[in-house]
Amino acid sequence: MPANPLLKVSGLHAGYGEVEILRGIDLEVGQGDIVAVLGSNGVGKSTLNLALSGIVKARQGTIEFDGHAIHRERPPAIVASGLIHVPEGRRIFPNMSVSDNLDLGSYRRAAKHRAQNRERVFAIFPRLRERATQRAGTLSGGEQQMLAIGRGLMAEPKLIILDEPSLGLSPLLVEEMFGMILRLNKEGLAVLLVEQNVVQSLDIVHRAYILEHGSIVMSGTPDELRSNADLKRAFLGL
Repeated sequence: MPANPLLKVSGLHAGYGEVEILRGIDLEVGQGDIVAVLGSNGVGKSTLNLALSGIVKARQGTIEFDGHAIHRERPPAIVASGLIHVPEGRRIFPNMSVSDNLDLGSYRRAAKHRAQNRERVFAIFPRLRERATQRAGTLSGGEQQMLAIGRGLMAEPKLIILDEPSLGLSPLLVEEMFGMILRLNKEGLAVLLVEQNVVQSLDIVHRAYILEHGSIVMSGTPDELRSNADLKRAFLGL
């Protein structure tokens, strides 16, 4: 575990109405780490992301980011602190241009660096430069995922949460997406990767947590998890 984690979640409970979804989540992400939260549909991954982003309020427990408690903060303040969530399903604005979608990413944070950050995103995703004036809704699924991640990068995140970035992509694009995440991390960006794709996630992360029924049921390094018999049966089909 990191000595001074960038993100520390302790005893987190959250849900909707009378239904409790998260039941005492503990996890940490260190500076410059890639950490995965892995699990199938319906286990609480999206609720965890929404709680970290301040959209779903913590009922119990704490969330600390960059040395400050954020579990009572509103979403704009969490974004301003540098915790950026790229949601599942991309959530781009289809009738706006690629460039305008990117610029919206710097609305709350890093507005002064908008032009240079846009150039950085275009350097990471050259296809977005080629389509800068094109309406976002006309992009392919892979290009829309690039745009969603690029929009997150426009805010100069200290930690970026990527929610199911491989969802709906072809195997070739999935491989490209995971390679891109690894490159961003090597540049110093901390990543919380929330995924169903266990095999490829374990190839790039430093540590992973397995989420089932709203609770962390196991955690460890990729090697530790790959050698776990329960994980092999449940997720790897071995």
